[in-house]
Amino acid sequence: MDYITYFRVSTKKQDLGLDAQKTIVNRFLKPEDNVIFSYSEKETGTKKRVQNELLQAIEKCKITGATLLIAKLDRLARNVSFISTLMDSNVEFKALDMPHANKLTIHIFSAIAEHEAELISQRTKAALAELKKKGVQLGNPQNFTQEGRKKGASINKAKALSNTNNRKAKAYIQSLKVQGLTNSKIAKQLNENGFLTSRGKRFRTIQVQRLAS
Repeated sequence: MDYITYFRVSTKKQDLGLDAQKTIVNRFLKPEDNVIFSYSEKETGTKKRVQNELLQAIEKCKITGATLLIAKLDRLARNVSFISTLMDSNVEFKALDMPHANKLTIHIFSAIAEHEAELISQRTKAALAELKKKGVQLGNPQNFTQEGRKKGASINKAKALSNTNNRKAKAYIQSLKVQGLTNSKIAKQLNENGFLTSRGKRFRTIQVQRLAS
């Protein structure tokens, strides 16, 4: 099969850099597969615009009939403009970190996740500001008293809300909750669709319950 690869990395946090994404793609490709072209670019801070390399990759897919191959979609699926561009192009695509995803589920996920990410960011900043207001020294290793541990738990909870895997999973959980699925069934759906916990593990019912609350 013919593929055109597209890589995108953050200028702020290299949680899965270009080399790592290329390794994921190379492991996926079969000997008979052919990568016609490859495109890569960096995110521009907090800007959500669709960048030139992506548009070129999509156009090349249209011309050649190749499939767009993306190593890690979760950094892109929160960007509604990216998903809209991908869907409107009508090109075939495959995301290696979300192998069961289709255009409809990703579009729903992107809208929910982008909104949820904004809310989580606001809540996290407010929570950390409140802790600082109360005199908590964030990251202080001397907070080992009972009170310190309680404050530390609050800090960890705030940090957990901003975790990339948690943000992605929480948005998907909310969309499944609307459908009336139980926590155990949601955990199964998350695992089948390649979602991971904040520690990179498979989901269990208790973890779904925590993120759903």
